[in-house]
Formats: sequence, C-alpha cells, structure tokens
Amino acid sequence: MRHATRWEDKTTADPNHSTWYVERFRRMVADGADLAGEARMIDALIPRGSRVLDAGCGPGRVGAELAARGHLVTGVDVDPVLIEAARADHPRSEWLLGDLAELDLPARGVLEPFDVAVAAGNVMTFLAPGTEVEVLSRLAAHVRADGRVVLGFGAGRGYAFEDFFADLDRAGLRLEAAFSTWDLRPFTSTSDFVVAVTAPASA
Repeated sequence: MRHATRWEDKTTADPNHSTWYVERFRRMVADGADLAGEARMIDALIPRGSRVLDAGCGPGRVGAELAARGHLVTGVDVDPVLIEAARADHPRSEWLLGDLAELDLPARGVLEPFDVAVAAGNVMTFLAPGTEVEVLSRLAAHVRADGRVVLGFGAGRGYAFEDFFADLDRAGLRLEAAFSTWDLRPFTSTSDFVVAVTAPASA
C-alpha cells in the first residue's frame, strides 16, 4: 500500500502551501534572484544535449534551467499543483505526476535511460518515511550504466547523513564525491548540507 510522502502531509495540513511555494519562486525569478546553482553544477557533469531526470521537480526550477542549457528534461513530482505550474511556466520540457517510490518511466512510454538524475531542493527529506532506499534504487535504475544520480539536502530534516550514505550502498549506488554546497565546497563532519554525486555500483 502506498504511503503519503512528507510533502503530501505538509500540503494536507496546509492546502495553500503548494500555491504559496509556486508563487514564492515566481517572485524570486521576477526579482532577479540567482536560482540556477544546482543546474550549473549538473550542467558541468554532462555533455550538451544530455537526458536529465529532474526527480522531485517541483515547479520546474532546476529542470527548466537545464533545458535552457540544451538538455532534454523530464521532471517528476508527486504534487499536482507543482506539476501544473511547471507545465505552464516551462512547456518545452516534460513534467509528469508521480511518486518517486513508484517511479517506472518505461511503463509510461519514457524508454530511453537518462544520463543523470538529480534530486535537489531537499527532495530526499520529503519522501514517505522508509521509502528512501526504494527511491534511490529506482533513480539508479533510470540512469545509464555510466550515468550519475546527484542528490542534495540539508541536515536536521529527519534523514541523517550517515543513514543516507548507508542507503546509497543498499540501493546499488556508489558514492563518487560529496560536497557541502552546490558550488562544490568540501563536505566535512560539521557540514549542514550534502550534495552527493553517485553512480550505479555496477559501472
């Protein structure tokens, strides 16, 4: 039986949360805020024209920037309000409604594997509790044998970094590098954020 994600719990408690979230980022864009840090890092990892899976895409902030840089983006999110906003604001990419714990894009006609999957914006901390390994496994299954899965989230959100690193191994992902920011500052024992660059362990 499917369990609600932490994000869905949040939107159930506050039905206006998703709309507030969309408008918040639209205002930031209108004000000229630099929201492309994650996309710049991902763009540096892949050739132009790569296939990108934006996992937990929200209203499309990261994926849209990568599309603007010449990549082919498919985004997936569990929140229909966020997916609707992504489709409205960034129609050149594909935005699909779905739970990452049930991710099976070939069953939805997306047959070609991705060069990279990215889960930014604390996505890993908004999953349904106990589904982290399943989500990581499904992301690994959706990238090429030589592809990467890049994940970033903050401390103090219910998913300890040490548990995350152990879950990578359980999910068949090999940690290639860990940073404390999307601009690649070193990860240390006192870091309050992690950006993990991983690859399928079989690669």
